[in-house]
Order: sequence, then structure tokens, then C-alpha cells
Amino acid sequence: MIVAGRRSNFTDEKRLSWVYFASTLDAAIWGAELAAGSERERIYVVEPTGDIEDDPNVTDKKFPGNPTMSYRSRDPLRVIAEVTNWEGHSPDRLQQMKDGLARLRAEGADVIID
Repeated sequence: MIVAGRRSNFTDEKRLSWVYFASTLDAAIWGAELAAGSERERIYVVEPTGDIEDDPNVTDKKFPGNPTMSYRSRDPLRVIAEVTNWEGHSPDRLQQMKDGLARLRAEGADVIID
């Protein structure tokens, strides 16, 4: 089970009261590639065990209408499987995304709505 109350994979913020997930492989790949740390990147197939809602960190800030199909829940996510055969973004594209996130961080605009 993946449960709320863990630190974010993306900032040094306090422990989060939600678990975050996406329904598209591309959004999951971005999440895996941009997560902090040096451990192997992982993508899991999960099943929510309770209520879910659109992730306001993505849908309100960047993609109105939730085309990335990004969600959050206060209830645990049951891990069903691990996606082991996925292809990441090109090094240039990944660096562009990291540079954009660094700009947001420098501007103080990388706040997680928790």
C-alpha cells in the first residue's frame, strides 16, 4: 500500500496528507523521472481504496480540465503491479523540464497545494 503521510518526492516540504497518482503512462513517467533521490525510478499500477479528486497542483496550475489525468487521495493506494518496461523522455527534454522547475523554485512558485 502507498499511504499518505510521507514526504514529497519533489520538494523538502512537510509530510503530505495526500497520495498523488496519474492515469496516464506519460504523466507517471514524468513523475518517476523528476522525483528526487538516487534510487531506481519506479512506476506502479495502483488501485485507489477510497475517494479521489483531481490534483490541484497540476490541473489548477498548468492543465485546466485535467488532461494529464492526475489525481490525489487521502486513502491508501493498493499496488497491483509494477510497470517495468517504459521509455523515459530524451535527456534534452528532461533537462528542459528540470530547468523549468528550477525557475519555479527560484521564484518561490513550486508550492504543493496539500
